[in-house]
This record gives sequence, structure tokens and C-alpha cells, in this order.
Amino acid sequence: MVGRSLVLNATYEPICVVSSRRALVLVLERRAELVHGTGAEFHSVRARYPEPSVVRLKHYVRVPRQTRVAITRRSVFARDGHRCQYCGGQAENIDHVVPRSRGGTHTWDNVVAACRRCNAAKEDRLLEESGFMLRRRPHAPRSRVWLLVAGGELRSEWSAYVGAELERAVAI
Repeated sequence: MVGRSLVLNATYEPICVVSSRRALVLVLERRAELVHGTGAEFHSVRARYPEPSVVRLKHYVRVPRQTRVAITRRSVFARDGHRCQYCGGQAENIDHVVPRSRGGTHTWDNVVAACRRCNAAKEDRLLEESGFMLRRRPHAPRSRVWLLVAGGELRSEWSAYVGAELERAVAI
């Protein structure tokens, strides 16, 4: 199975997450340098190459500052810490605070992570009708780091590059 690699701009700013194979191609084409490896290796007939975990581009790439993060199950779970926003349990579903059947929209400020029990109990009712309360008000992500988080778990060696920015993004 191919892993994931963090791609940093020449200024060490996180840009995106790509497959480890793509990151290795960037290194072999001399467009990037290996910063951290995973300890695993890729093998060819005549050579071995370390599997990249973090690579840094050799030339600065201008990245648009205003990017929108798509609303997906994974990104909603990442924003909400994989916790139900009603009871604090392990989240398994997403829930529309104002149900779509009641005119609710599929937007960041109306979608939360929820466990099955709470999602089933709330049904298509409003918060006031169901008696549920939100633990935290839903909001749109404020940072590009959410693009990285949406890809799954963060590797420990990535924290030096995305840690502070991720903390700022999570803060309400």
C-alpha cells in the first residue's frame, strides 16, 4: 500500500498531501528534496529509494490564499475531532442541524458530526424540538491545513510543519 507525503513549499509552508510515489517522482526529477522519510523503501531493479514522508519544493510556488474546502464526511469529522457534537461520543454520521427537509442547507455552518444514536433520535427535527444542544457551533474551516486533514490522519513528523497552523484552524 502506498503512503502519503506532505509537500512543503520552498518556504516550508504546507501545500498539499500527495501519494508517496508522487513525492518520490518529485525528488527524482530534482523538483523537490527529501526532508523526512518513513523508514520504508521503494525498490527498482537497480536501486532503492527511501519512501518520502515530507518533501520540500526547490522553487517557490504561488498558492492562492482563499481556498474552499469541500464538505465531505472526512472533513466534517476532522473539524469536529471525530466526536458527536450532541453527546461527545464517537461520530459515525453527519447530521444537518437544520434538516434539509426543513430547508436546511448543506453548508459548513449547518453540518456536524454525530453518532448513530443521536442522529437517529434527532431525526428531521430542529434542535429546539429534539431537545439536543450543540457542544460547539459549526463553522467553515479557516485554513489550508484542512485540505491536509481531509486526507486522513496526520503523521507525527508533519506536526512541525502543520501543528501551529492546525491549532489556529481548530480554534473557534
